[in-house]
Order: sequence, then C-alpha cells, then structure tokens
Amino acid sequence: MRKIIVTIITLNIIFVSCKKERMNTDIQIPVAEKQVTRLEKHGDVRIDNYFWMRLTDEQKNAKVKDEQTKKVYAYLDSENEYFEKETAHTKAFQNDLFEEMKGRIKEDDESVPYKENGYFYITRFEVGDQYPIYSRKKETLDAKEEIIFNVNEEAKGHDYFQLGGLSISPNNKLASFAVDTISRRQYTLQVKNLITGEILKDKIENTTGGSVWSNDNKTFYYTKKDPVTLRSSQVYRHILGSNTSDDELVYEETDETFGVFVTKSKSKRYIVIGSYSTVSNEYRVLDADNPAGEFKIIQQRERDLEYDIAHYGDFFYIRTNKDGATNFKLMKTSLDKTSKENWVDVIPHREDVFMEDFSIFKDYLVLEERSEGLNKIRIKRWDGQEDYYLPFEEETYSSGVYSNPDFDTDIIRYSYNSMTTPSSVIDFNMKEKTKDVKKEQEVLGGKFDKANYISKRLWVPSRDGKKIALSIVYHKDTKLDENTPVLQYAYGSYGHTVSDGFSTTRLSLLDRGFIFALAHIRGGQYLGRDWYEEGKMLKKKNTFTDFIDCSKFLIEKGYTSPKHLYAMGGSAGGLLMGAVINMNPEIYNGIIAQVPFVDVISTMLDDSIPLTTGEYDEWGNPNDKEYYNYIKSYSPYDQVEPKAYPHMLVTTGLHDSQVQYWEPAKWVAKIRELKTDDNYLFLHTNMEAGHGGASGRFDAIKEVAEEYTFFLMLENKLEK
Repeated sequence: MRKIIVTIITLNIIFVSCKKERMNTDIQIPVAEKQVTRLEKHGDVRIDNYFWMRLTDEQKNAKVKDEQTKKVYAYLDSENEYFEKETAHTKAFQNDLFEEMKGRIKEDDESVPYKENGYFYITRFEVGDQYPIYSRKKETLDAKEEIIFNVNEEAKGHDYFQLGGLSISPNNKLASFAVDTISRRQYTLQVKNLITGEILKDKIENTTGGSVWSNDNKTFYYTKKDPVTLRSSQVYRHILGSNTSDDELVYEETDETFGVFVTKSKSKRYIVIGSYSTVSNEYRVLDADNPAGEFKIIQQRERDLEYDIAHYGDFFYIRTNKDGATNFKLMKTSLDKTSKENWVDVIPHREDVFMEDFSIFKDYLVLEERSEGLNKIRIKRWDGQEDYYLPFEEETYSSGVYSNPDFDTDIIRYSYNSMTTPSSVIDFNMKEKTKDVKKEQEVLGGKFDKANYISKRLWVPSRDGKKIALSIVYHKDTKLDENTPVLQYAYGSYGHTVSDGFSTTRLSLLDRGFIFALAHIRGGQYLGRDWYEEGKMLKKKNTFTDFIDCSKFLIEKGYTSPKHLYAMGGSAGGLLMGAVINMNPEIYNGIIAQVPFVDVISTMLDDSIPLTTGEYDEWGNPNDKEYYNYIKSYSPYDQVEPKAYPHMLVTTGLHDSQVQYWEPAKWVAKIRELKTDDNYLFLHTNMEAGHGGASGRFDAIKEVAEEYTFFLMLENKLEK
C-alpha cells in the first residue's frame, strides 16, 4: 500500500483574521498558527495548514510536554477560554436548565431486577450519586443485598471513570470487570472474589473490556487491542492465578479490515469467537466444558456473506443474508455440519421486512423485525400453533427485546417508548398473552403530561424520488409557522437506526417552543438493508442530500424558516453536519457538531488511526483513486471555502479514540480562517474525556444543557 506523502513547511507566523466574528470587543478570537503541510496522493496535492495539531498518545501522556504538545494544548485552551467568555452571560441560565433537566429524573432510581443462575441482578442509583451501584440478591428479592460494585467509590479521584464488562463466573463466586479512566476505550481487566470482596492479582491491560468464563470457573477468555490502531485483534485464554504474560493466544485476526470479539452462547454450552467486518462475518465455537480444546469454525468468511449464530438444542440458528437475502432471514444447521451448504430456512427472506434480531426460548421463537420503519416483535411457537405480533398503537415508537437469559420460560421482557411516551419495561406472557408492566419511567417535576405533546411521522420526497421518514414532536401549544424553531437531528451511517424514543432532557426544548425533528436518512436501516446500502461508499452523498431535503421540506411546508432551523449530529453525524453546511449553509441558523468525523480523506488514508482499516467498506478505500476523488468531494475539512457559515458549536474530547480531537480542531481553525460571516464559531474540548463525553450521569446532563443553551441563545430564549 502506497503511503500518503507528507511535507511540512513551518511558517512560524500567526495568521491574522481579516473579518469580524460576533463577540465582545475585549475578547480575543483564537487564531491558529499556520504551518503548511503538503499532502500528495494519486498526483493530487492538498495543503493542510493545521496538520501540526496532531499529537501522538505518547506526546499527550508524557509527563514533560514537548513544544508541539504545549502549542496544541495552548490552542485548545484558548478556544475553550473564548467559548467560556463569549457565553458567560448564559451560565446562570445554563445552570438553571441543568437543574430543570436533573429535576425530571428519579435520582434514587433502579433497574427492573432480572434473574440469572439463581441470583437477581439490580443496577441502582442513590440520590446525588453520579455512578451506579451493581448488586444482587440470592433466589428471592427479599434476600439480603450483595453489593458487587459501588462505582461511586471506585471513581473517586478520577475525572473520567467507566466500569464495564461485568461477567459473573458460573459458580457465582467471581466477577471479571474492566475499567477505563482515560476514555480511550482501552480497558484494564481484573477479577473480584464476590465472597471475600478481594480484588485478585490478575490484571490485564489494553483489552476491549469484555471477558467470558468457561464452565470450569477458573478460565476466561478476553480480547486485546492493537496498541496503535486500537483494533480488537487477539483473543487470549487466561487461567486464574497464572502470570498474565503466560496467557495463551487462542486466535489472532490478521486481516486488518476485521475486528474480533469473544462471547458465550445463551445456552452456556459454547465459547464463541466472532470476526466481523462491514460486509462479512466468521464464527468459531468451543465447548465451554473443555476450555483447553480447539475452536471449530462454523462457516469460513466470504465477502458479502454476513451471519450471526445462536445455539439451541441440536442446532445452530443463523441470521444471514445468504442467497441474496438482503433483509436477512433465519436458517439453522446441525451441530456437526455447520458450513453454509447445510443451512436450511426457518424464516424465509421477505423483501418488505428487515430481520434485525432473534431470541430463542424452549417453546417460542421471538423475532425483532422492522417494516415501514417501525419495530415489530413477532412471537412464533416452535410447534407452529401460534404466530403473532405484539400490538403497538402509536404512529411512531421504539421497542426492543431484552437479553432474556432463561430458555425455559413463557415470559419475554421488552421495552417500549415513543417521542411522547416515557420508557416502560414490560414482561409479556407468550402463552397467556398478558403483560405485566414492571416499570414506567418517572418524569418528576410535576409538569409532564404526555397529552401535552404531539408526535407524527412525515414522509419527505427526496430529490431522486425516494420517501424519507421524518419523525417530529412538539408541544401542543406550539404555533407552527416560519418563526418556529426546529432542531433537526440525524446520524445516517453504519446501518445504525436512531429510534423514535423519549427524552426527558428534550422536554426543555419542546416546552420552549421548539420542534424536534428526527430524519431517518439513508445510511441507516430504518427502511431496511437497502436504505443502508444507498447511503454508503460511492452513494454516501445520499445521506447528506436526504438531510437537506428534509430541511427544505420543513421550510417549504411552513414548519420553520432558515432563521430558525438548527441541526445537530455526532461522530459520523458530525460528518453529516460538516457536509450539509458546506452544501447548503444558508438554510441553517446554527448547528452543533459533536465529536465530528470531518477530516475524512486524511483519516482514511492513515491506517495507523483507530477504525480506519475496518471502515474501508463503509466509506471506501482512498488508496483507490475513484474512492479518493469521491471522498474528497464531500470531506468537510477539504471542502471548506470562503463563504458565510451558520452559527456553530463544535465539541470534542482530547482522548477520543473514535474521532481524534485534531479533526474538529483543524476544521474549526480552517473555517475561522475562511468564513465571511460574523456568526459565532466555538470549539469546546473536554480535556479529560473521549468520544462518549462525560462519564457521570449528571455531568452528561450538564453537557446537554450546554448544547441546548447554545440554541436557545440564538433564539433569544434565555429565560426559564
């Protein structure tokens, strides 16, 4: 593979802005130093004046910072200071808004207990605490509570703290767990003795966080990451008490476009290693009673053959796109003949129904399907006597089946919510067809009444003749006209579907006259697998034009106007923001781009950056000239030009492993250099966090309050 040619010329000057930016006259606008970097590929030369902002992990983690690191930190700090000073007049309102949002949540909340292997497991919060408490009770909910982890205690002394990968051994005596204190998603794996409370000496660095116990209660499997690219690439076997340096490498994924994970079948019979790419899968299984054995491959990987597996009885059940099943179908095969020629249909492919997932029970098969954009839960008896769907009545909603660890049960647990209906956890008896609502989300504060809100689904014609679903929600007293503020949101990548769900924090916008509009654009799978395929690779621009067409529809139909239309998206949705404001900046008054993926061409040319090689089948490989030209034609950083841009708030995290901080930092610097307007342009960098933002539940709400305050400031609505 030919590497990108990089030439750096340092000018050692500070570029002086030649235009104004809306600000207090005594506040200095940050202006980034320009150092000319010449990037050449396929005979095409790009000039990147802000390439110097890129630091290595070693530079960031060094106790003594070098000059480049100091310069980058100084620039990020100056942007943060500018943002804080320019928005100082909003801080009192922002704090009130935070308290308003916080006041709606039940601080001493807890999950619905679920039972597995003789214990009920509970996640709960206490008043004032940022983090959860994980606990369990033996056999009955009246039993004494056993605290597994009080994360509030573990998190003391850390600006960021994430505990994950909690896995209980089959004998219920041990818990493996993982901790990330940086927000790079590089977890340290450890084991706790649940009887004595002791943390064992076994300690494994740089893992994905997950681990799986074999049935001998002393062996577990885990996945390690490449220390540079952070690709999950190796599965190891560890025996408790042994030196971790002696752990056996049981599988290594050498194809750089694939990642790997390890899990356990619901039946508890098999340890499962899964290799995955955008367009292909491969699975290996091992008898969990024989941890020293050899893994057996189910079906060798083939390009464009996707499948996943579940074990039940004498068969593996396989959800797959085999035989051109674009929307996937369900097949099965015997345990001893697992290659694809032995697979037989259980649920055939349907052109108008996308099969998202399935769950297996002793007497029932439960299918999660999506048709016309809506979730459907289908229940089918194995003996064929019954086949029916759970009834959902709202025009738009979100539902999903929980993991349901028990096989031998007639009860499934699922969730339900909509844009106007708070979330419920429901146990449904598949035999009696009765439901028991185990929990309804409480909205505190005494003001919420779902009857005060209206949600509907609009169908927007795209420029190429498709119909795009646009889900909207607003307060019933909101007047719909050209002066109505609208916040339009979307993601539109990786086949990820953003569901039409409820949000307590969003009420703070709706109660102040905003419409929230969720655009189900191509690149997601809201309308099936083809909807995803039409928004990736050499069709990626459909994602952007769909969003713009939804925006223009809202304006043309009188829901709002360019003076009151706002947009927001994060990560790949941040790329969306960057693309649409390059293409049609005039139709938005303001945008928020959260941890935006905006330097697409440079990132996809650098295979040392996390996620790059695994995403060639999502964006294309720019080492191929056709993809290089296409990606460059929409890459937000490369397409910035002298013109007026909307008001902008861009957020990032210094330790982001998914979208490196320098992408939004460079982007803001370049826009500030070239833009011709006097609108706000803010970059806010969380110097302690990564891609997911703050780790505590209240800190996360503070970030939402900050973002909503930006929009409300632009609407002159800074009042309670």
